[in-house]
Amino acid sequence: MSETENLCDIIIFGGHGDLAFRKLMPSLYHLCNDGYLNHKSRIITVSRSDMSRDEHIALVEKKLEEFLEKGQFDKAKFENFKTQLEVVQVDFADDESYQNLKDILAEYTERERVNYLSTSPSFFGSICKSLDQWGLISKQSRVVLEKPIGRDLKSSQAINVEVLKYFKESQIYRIDHYLGKDTVQNILALRFSNMLFAPIWNAQYIDHIQITVAESVGLEGRWDYYNEFGAMRDMMQNHLMQLLCLVAMEPPCSLDADSVRDEKVKVLRSLRPLTPADIEQKTVRAQYVKGMSDGESVPGYKEGEGVAESTTETYAAIRVDIDNWRWNGVPFYIRSGKRLSQRNSEIIIQFKSVPYSIFANKGKCISQNRLVISLQPNESIKLKLMNKIPGLTEQMRLQEVDLELNAPVDITRKVGAYERLLLDVVRSNPTLFMRLDEVEAAWKWADVILEGWAENMVPMKSYSAGSDGPSAAIALIERDGRSWHDEW
Repeated sequence: MSETENLCDIIIFGGHGDLAFRKLMPSLYHLCNDGYLNHKSRIITVSRSDMSRDEHIALVEKKLEEFLEKGQFDKAKFENFKTQLEVVQVDFADDESYQNLKDILAEYTERERVNYLSTSPSFFGSICKSLDQWGLISKQSRVVLEKPIGRDLKSSQAINVEVLKYFKESQIYRIDHYLGKDTVQNILALRFSNMLFAPIWNAQYIDHIQITVAESVGLEGRWDYYNEFGAMRDMMQNHLMQLLCLVAMEPPCSLDADSVRDEKVKVLRSLRPLTPADIEQKTVRAQYVKGMSDGESVPGYKEGEGVAESTTETYAAIRVDIDNWRWNGVPFYIRSGKRLSQRNSEIIIQFKSVPYSIFANKGKCISQNRLVISLQPNESIKLKLMNKIPGLTEQMRLQEVDLELNAPVDITRKVGAYERLLLDVVRSNPTLFMRLDEVEAAWKWADVILEGWAENMVPMKSYSAGSDGPSAAIALIERDGRSWHDEW
């Protein structure tokens, strides 16, 4: 690596928070040790607490040992990594404390800077304002915004307007870590580099599509945050909408950032708005109650601290329709929830049945072909096909088999989503980040549902912790003669 390649100061606001220790520091540790981040780059943690550099290094070492996967922490590698670590005390409520940050940045005034705002969105505007007032924003500066950006279209616009006073749109990186997963990016490769799929990726051959993001964990320690946002704002409006866009988008003219994001915006603008009747029939919201998870009794959501009267959903399921030539008549079923039976994220492309079966039992043994794209806990792509059962039976019988579409890999470590996204920010590549019009289009669609729920058009359902979700979600898809893919 040259003296200047990938050389920058990475400034993490909220650098002693959960996200920074769980995701950002481990990702930067790997990027530095794998040679992707220049060894002269500095990783500057901005913290409200007054802490010496030695204390900060000791804390980072402790957290890396805790959050890195087993066997990945290496003392010798950390000795190299720690030379890049700095810490500075800044109180967001005290503008004068930014002098501390200015002092530490003064040593390299011409260096590119990545400002990662790992804070509440309520601080985004004030942090950017202070950076500008203290002369800490240059043409090479970037700012990374964590989701959710606002609670609705109006609040999202207010935050973005404030940030845009100080950073150009090209300098703003709105992050969605799902887009950093290799399998998510592989959707583009699968769709647009294989002629096998290109002619059949449409309403003529596809029956429906399912997108599921299921989590087995509850809200321990995160009630205050989650109770403000819920499943719709925390997951559906961003993560699942981004996955839907990658599955549904038209081929971009190239892989440059705006070509890809232009096509995603077209999908969001083609989402069919839900009427009050649609909200009642095509959406489900629910909260988990006490139950069993991993063999242990766990409390319900309302038994958490201060949420006894909460109307925040921990589960949401929605039928989404896209009004364009490619997808007219193909429903997209999306769902996400906390405290479910298993942690699982997947995309199911369900193809239509053959027009007529010539095999035994007149089609009863024929399954529809499915493309199963698994995102977590394991990343894989499988195509479900029908194959003859070996033997000498008089009538030919079939069974479903899996065709593995995973590329062969020869790696000792799985690259994390945040590694990819952080490196893209360093490289000034915004392809996998959300543009302003994407964010606003997604909020515009989601707001209609949220307003309907606020007016109680859809009563809050319940489901037991450790189950597969509310029965209302099963009824949602079965009304259309379909069923959820729950072969986890």
